[in-house]
Amino acid sequence: MDKSLDEIITTNRPKGIRRTTGRRTARQQVLGTAGTSPVARARITSNAPATNGAPVTNPTQPADKIIVSNLPQDVNELQIKELFHTTVGPLRDVTLHYDSAGRSKGVASVLFVRKGDGSKAYQQYNNRLIDGS
Repeated sequence: MDKSLDEIITTNRPKGIRRTTGRRTARQQVLGTAGTSPVARARITSNAPATNGAPVTNPTQPADKIIVSNLPQDVNELQIKELFHTTVGPLRDVTLHYDSAGRSKGVASVLFVRKGDGSKAYQQYNNRLIDGS
C-alpha cells in the first residue's frame, strides 16, 4: 500500500477502452448506429421490429405523390403528364427538376388527385423502362 489511489487507478486502467457519458457525438447523430458499440447496436436491433431485410412499407397509407428518376434529358412535363394521366389517373401537378443551367436533372415529382394513385403508379412503373429502350 505504498501507492496513492490515483496511481493505482492509472496503472490498472485497461488500455483501449473509452468511457463515454452517454451523450451521442455529432458523428453518431449523423451516422446513426454506425458509431455505437456492438453491444449497444445489438440492444437497439433487438428492440426494433423484425423486417428480415425487407423494406418497411405501410400498405394502409395510400400515396398520392411519387418521384420519377432516370428520365432522359429530352423528356418534358407534358409527356410525363400524358403518360401518368392515361395509365394511372388524374394529376394535380407535375414538376420536372432543372439544374442552374436550365437542363433537366432527369427527376420529376408527380402529384395525383386521388390518394391511391401514387401507390398504383409505383407498383406499375417501379424499376421499369417506360419507353421500352
